[in-house]
Amino acid sequence: MYLKSLSLKKKIALVTGAGKGIGRASAIALAEAGADLIILSRTEKDLIRVKKEINKLKRKCDFHVCDLFNFDQITEVFSKINRLDILVNNAGTNIPEFFNKIKKEDMDYMVDLNLKASFHVAQLASRKMLKSKNRKKNGGSIINMSSQLGKVGAPNRSTYNMTKFGIEGLTKGMALDLASKNIRVNSVCPTFVETPMVKKFFINKKFKKETLKNIPLGRLATESDVATAVVYLASNGSSMITGSSIVVDGGWTAK
Repeated sequence: MYLKSLSLKKKIALVTGAGKGIGRASAIALAEAGADLIILSRTEKDLIRVKKEINKLKRKCDFHVCDLFNFDQITEVFSKINRLDILVNNAGTNIPEFFNKIKKEDMDYMVDLNLKASFHVAQLASRKMLKSKNRKKNGGSIINMSSQLGKVGAPNRSTYNMTKFGIEGLTKGMALDLASKNIRVNSVCPTFVETPMVKKFFINKKFKKETLKNIPLGRLATESDVATAVVYLASNGSSMITGSSIVVDGGWTAK
């Protein structure tokens, strides 16, 4: 038999930014593959909604209202976790602006969330993973949510580029440090995805037209496209993949 299992039964996965969009889709997809979930977001009503969807799949789901800007809150959440096998380090944002007009407070906000908070969550998660018995045998998977703009530049996206290129570097460095413990670290790099945030950007019809022109497949990615890549990287099917990235961009970066 050559096809490795994508089952995540008996695994526990934590997803940040799980209330909406890619985070929500990833959490539900991991549950569909058999994992039990721990989900984080700043909005309780979103978490309750996602928990109900996961419970319908007969998987366990704990949720924590957590502001990732608050290191003490993050630390408290991880102190309540007994075991962790998978992290989807998803929470992030974008504030598009021409480089010379970027406000300091916007740059600080994006660096603090997209990069610093991601670092802190990944470090706390890896420490929790390392405490599990038989970790080297059972392995672990950390999946950092990056972007096609962690691979190439784009107009009005300098700060976002900076943070996502940083995530790509963090992914590779972590992968080398954690490989000896069989904890794999990879990233997923989506193009524009049909999420509430992207729909706001697409109110600008010119921007929408130019974006679709840059995707050779001629369409946006779906939340399911990205969530499926997440499940693959979380599973034993990708057991020889670390320090790498899956680019879910419809060919954007192939040009």
